[in-house]
Amino acid sequence: MSATVTIASTSLRRFFRDRSNYFFVLILPILLVVAVGLQFGGAGAAGQVVLTGSGDLTDQLASELEDVNIGVDRQDDPDRAKELVARGRTDAAVVVDAAADAAWADGKPANVTVLPGSQANGQATTATVNSVLNSLSGRQAALNALGGDRAASAKALDGVSDVGPTLKVTSVGDDLGEEFSGLGRFDLGAAQQLSLFMFLSALTGSTLLIQSRELGVTRRALSAPVTPLQVIGGEALGRFAIALAQGLYVVIGTAVLFGVDWGNPLATSLVVAAFAGVSASAAMVLGSLMDNAQAATGLGIGLGMVVAALGGSMLPLELFPDGLLKISAFTPHHWAYEAYSEIQRRGGGVADVLPQLGVLFGMTALLLPLGAWLLRRSLSRAL
Repeated sequence: MSATVTIASTSLRRFFRDRSNYFFVLILPILLVVAVGLQFGGAGAAGQVVLTGSGDLTDQLASELEDVNIGVDRQDDPDRAKELVARGRTDAAVVVDAAADAAWADGKPANVTVLPGSQANGQATTATVNSVLNSLSGRQAALNALGGDRAASAKALDGVSDVGPTLKVTSVGDDLGEEFSGLGRFDLGAAQQLSLFMFLSALTGSTLLIQSRELGVTRRALSAPVTPLQVIGGEALGRFAIALAQGLYVVIGTAVLFGVDWGNPLATSLVVAAFAGVSASAAMVLGSLMDNAQAATGLGIGLGMVVAALGGSMLPLELFPDGLLKISAFTPHHWAYEAYSEIQRRGGGVADVLPQLGVLFGMTALLLPLGAWLLRRSLSRAL
């Protein structure tokens, strides 16, 4: 066991001895979390909306949106609002024309158009806007039903919602409000970058397996009183340590710097460890199959980026079409994303993420024996 741990610790030290890894492992993940966080939240708010209109409906909508931490930019020109959405300068636009404001004032159904942005927060902000509109619609329906003095009825109806629809909302996108409602500004980006960089670090660290064979480190290790099984175990543990170190750094760093809420500590730790196991196993396979360190680095980065994109580390899974979502289920990132979503957004614990943990452990059980067998073959070639 001591020989296995020694080999693993040596691999970890060799990985961090390469100063080029400092930016890739320590700085870049944090920068991307910031970038995604700035995209996901606008100016410290949960979203940003451009609102056109000048009547009572527009004023009520602006007030309700600000109450749910949505920033509101009032504009007079609907074309300008649409332009801001198209240029990605706002998460969504809500167009309330004069006819809609007049109909609302008369207690009649009004037509409101909602235009979401193309990025992830555009869908989430649109869902929040729809929720606010539905709440206003229910209140208006109740006022219509009560009749009489509208001011007195409105005072009596404080807190009443979901009475009945009076607005016809034209919008593009899915209802993602509930899915993203439990997220802080940087939570989504942190979870996505965690899986992305754990997998990438492990795959790029697979080059150490190749360098060990090229530099004769493997031959010298096997010439000592160390069995091939101990060498394989040490290399596998080394890949695991690299991925786990990357994961712990992202979790602790984002929690301290950005206040990311990782939810239940035990559940999150188990998901990170399970994902590190899959990452280490994939690195074992890659490092045993390749004989050129530079080629392995290029392939590892390319493969890691593609798998991450398919697994929801670049675009939330909620925005995937059904066909792509089925393909995504073959990636470990998909199951890690679902696990973090359960923990962060819905306060899940270990029992709630057991299905995702089972899949991740199953992937490790498939890849690790394959990587060990391939590495044993490569060790035979190195002798």
